[in-house]
Amino acid sequence: MSVDMNSQGSDSNEDYDPNCDDEEEEDDDPGDIEDYYVGVANDVEQQGADSFDPEEYQFTCLTYRESESALNEQMANLSSMLKVSHSVAKLILVQFHWQVSEIIERHKLNSAQLLVEARVHPLPSKHVVAHSSHHCAVCMQFVRKENLLSLACQHQFCRSCWEQHCTVLVKDGAGVGISCMAQDCLLRTPEDFVFPLLPNKELDDKYRRYLFRDYVESHYQLQLCPGADCPMVIQVQEPKARRVQCNRCSEVFCFRCRQMYHAPTDCATIRKWLTKCADDSETANYISAHTKDCPKCNICIEKNGGCNHMQCSKCKHDFCWMCLGDWKTHGSEYYECSRYKENPDIVNQSQQAQAREALKKYLFYFERWENHNKSLQLEAQTYQQIQEKIQERVMNNLGTWIDWQYLQNAAKLLAKCRYTLQYTYPYAYYMESGPRKKLFEYQQAQLEAEIENLSWKVERADSYDRGELENQMHIAEQRRRTLLKDFHDT
Repeated sequence: MSVDMNSQGSDSNEDYDPNCDDEEEEDDDPGDIEDYYVGVANDVEQQGADSFDPEEYQFTCLTYRESESALNEQMANLSSMLKVSHSVAKLILVQFHWQVSEIIERHKLNSAQLLVEARVHPLPSKHVVAHSSHHCAVCMQFVRKENLLSLACQHQFCRSCWEQHCTVLVKDGAGVGISCMAQDCLLRTPEDFVFPLLPNKELDDKYRRYLFRDYVESHYQLQLCPGADCPMVIQVQEPKARRVQCNRCSEVFCFRCRQMYHAPTDCATIRKWLTKCADDSETANYISAHTKDCPKCNICIEKNGGCNHMQCSKCKHDFCWMCLGDWKTHGSEYYECSRYKENPDIVNQSQQAQAREALKKYLFYFERWENHNKSLQLEAQTYQQIQEKIQERVMNNLGTWIDWQYLQNAAKLLAKCRYTLQYTYPYAYYMESGPRKKLFEYQQAQLEAEIENLSWKVERADSYDRGELENQMHIAEQRRRTLLKDFHDT
């Protein structure tokens, strides 16, 4: 499987450096097609495309100090309103995902219950009366009274056991998750309780990093950038499954799940799909080859470009790479190529027949998913060739970079549209049959047809004038936006 959602960098950000705030400027690789969202939309909209962009999403990239300052401001305000310590205010905010208005409402209704739900105070029925015995329940030693420590639950343990408990958990990556040592006691330890128990500055720094990680991950408006060793935090007003990009490391990801952007498929569905692809990878290996036989002369053909409109080098027969159908009639039959035909009588057949049908359906969608992923990789090579061709023409005084930039924009838009198309197949695979699925498959087929037309023209850009190419860009982007507007989870 060529797409791995878990390859987006460490979730723990263990090597995160709070002092690393300076943004490093990196030179863009002219052959890189990862930035295909940049600059293309305006180029298309100037030609009259629908101005509504279903992927438009406002977000801000914050450094460590900026995000820490924002968190501390919210904490200080809540601490003042609820008349609690800063460390307790943070535990309350974490429990309720930093939704201050909800916390205030709960506090007005029942302030004691709020502290119980935040795991700061115990339930009244579980409140422990402090014993006069100076006995540690962990090491079973009698200790001096001043060396016994407890949370609001009054479960008393000696300082030495508390130190070992906190040290071990911090070394294991715990932040907010450090709780009371008593069995079945869920009370969390405030940070001002833990810090004095840590034996050295190294553990202090680790604990501070883990706390920051937990604060950000619990905040409904913040996400840590999943880029490798990246310290940036993304802030939004309304959390959605939308595309965001870090301005420091250029990592692109879905804000809601911190994985690869996957519109129109929702976060839960794409995770389920990729897990299935990984589990069934051996079954699907046989369709991953780059070669097929020409349906007319049977010569072996290798796919070396992103376009699915193939032409046999021997007999010049034009056909579709996916279904091997004649391309001359393919324009009117594209709906049949991208749509899986369910067997309406399968529920009445044997379990073996149902298993074969399930595998057949999966392979249908997987082949198209994988094919578009490979097309993206091949079209990245076309993009590089276009970059080199533009550079050569500029060097030979055959126009300026601006004169030829439309070729670069066409290749970028092609990648943008094909990326969306690739993620329509997991969406269709899990979609229930019915009128809505029929509409989705129709729009999917329309988008696919225009993408292949654009791909054909981009790979043969010298054979088409600028107006023809830009018109095809306009149509493809309109198809993409229409599908996302109707089916992208809002």
